Amino acid sequence: MDLTALTLTELRDALRRGKTTSVAATQAMLDRIVAIDNDIKSYLTVTDELALEQADQADARRAQGEDTPLLGIPVAVKDIFCTQGVETTAGSQILQGFIPPYDAFAVQRLKEAGAVILGKTNTDEFAMGSSTENSGYFTTRNPWNLERVPGGSSGGSAAAVAAQMAYGALGTDTGGSVRQPASFCSVVGLRPTYGRVSRWGVVAFASSLDQVGPFGRTVADCTAMFQVAAGYDPRDSTSLDAPVPDYEAALTGDIRGLRVGVPREYFIEGIQPEVAMAVRAALDRLAELGAEIVTISLPHTRYALPVYYLIAPAEASANLARYDGVRYGPRLEGATLLETYRKTRALFGQEAKRRIMLGTYALSAGYYEAYYGRALKVRTLIKNDFLQAFEQVDVIAAPTSPTTAFKIGERADDPLSMYLADVFTLPVNLSASCGLSVPCGFDSQRLPIGLQLIGNTLQEATILNVAYAYEQATEWHKQLALS
Repeated sequence: MDLTALTLTELRDALRRGKTTSVAATQAMLDRIVAIDNDIKSYLTVTDELALEQADQADARRAQGEDTPLLGIPVAVKDIFCTQGVETTAGSQILQGFIPPYDAFAVQRLKEAGAVILGKTNTDEFAMGSSTENSGYFTTRNPWNLERVPGGSSGGSAAAVAAQMAYGALGTDTGGSVRQPASFCSVVGLRPTYGRVSRWGVVAFASSLDQVGPFGRTVADCTAMFQVAAGYDPRDSTSLDAPVPDYEAALTGDIRGLRVGVPREYFIEGIQPEVAMAVRAALDRLAELGAEIVTISLPHTRYALPVYYLIAPAEASANLARYDGVRYGPRLEGATLLETYRKTRALFGQEAKRRIMLGTYALSAGYYEAYYGRALKVRTLIKNDFLQAFEQVDVIAAPTSPTTAFKIGERADDPLSMYLADVFTLPVNLSASCGLSVPCGFDSQRLPIGLQLIGNTLQEATILNVAYAYEQATEWHKQLALS
């Protein structure tokens, strides 16, 4: 049995039936990482000894009759989550060597559920990017084509799952950083409702937009990860104190009578024709499964990109001010305190510096109301668009990204072109609703295409079930990278 070919839920079933062990599955993953990750570079840190120790403990617990939701299943964690005793860099040189004394809430939940942590995956610095090229260490490559980006900022997590180097993974989504790499790598990625998963212990980028989300090879895998991570946490003031439903039980595959809205603003000039065709074909399949397809309008969509790139950098400017060489990471000494700040902060990468400068300008005296204040008002209009749409439909369907994965370096000198990669995903973050990407095809170069499904607040069960129904009626999820 090729353990690396199993999905998360298939491995869980095999473990429960005694067909394999967590140690065997973990060793198979570690061997695969050694064999192929030098080419893909999805991991920043591999905790092999710790993983095997956790796997051995999981097998011992199972032998004693325990059966927690992810017992013995090897998974990966984006290097933006604090991990007790394991270096956490957020993809930045300015945090090199930082070893947190505690686990982030989501990591803690994974461990409590029995998961084995294989290591920390690569990310754009402080989750600022759409390609993982902005990592302070190296660029992750797309397992479907090593000359292409895996998306970002959670590109390392998406690539690890796609290349069968983890059965599931955690990422974060501030403007599309789970859904867009999921689309580029042909895996399933969920951006839950804002506050559904605690951000405690997650290195902050833009606090009103950041949200923790899982990756899986299939909808069921992604749901299993989400089931564990979701929940209230009093340590996070934005955490939602709401019951967590049985998301796995909600995967019935029955979507008859469900109203699926298709926003006309998401099929725009410049979208790759093969992407539009694949998404239209996916909509036809949903109709065949009994859903009602309805054309809707989200009229303020065109403002989402500029609004996001005022709010997110402004919040980043405030959050990243704490990195001064005094409390975290390296300290580059200068003759004065100001010079120490300057030398240490030179460790920030180009994109982080760009966003800090944009945000600081937007928040500065004389410009605050003209830029940041106005952006907050337009954000409300965007949110209202979604609220009005969900009075007509149950789910919104659209492309995840306007294109398939672009070549490494292709957009490095064109920040605006890079920002446009998230044009279909970031409105969800501004509206605080939930969204996911599920594989829906490939272009002529065998690069993956993702279908985005968007739900109203706390309607993850609905979009997961629609994605599950679509997945079960198609074969896209059965195609593997590097095969």
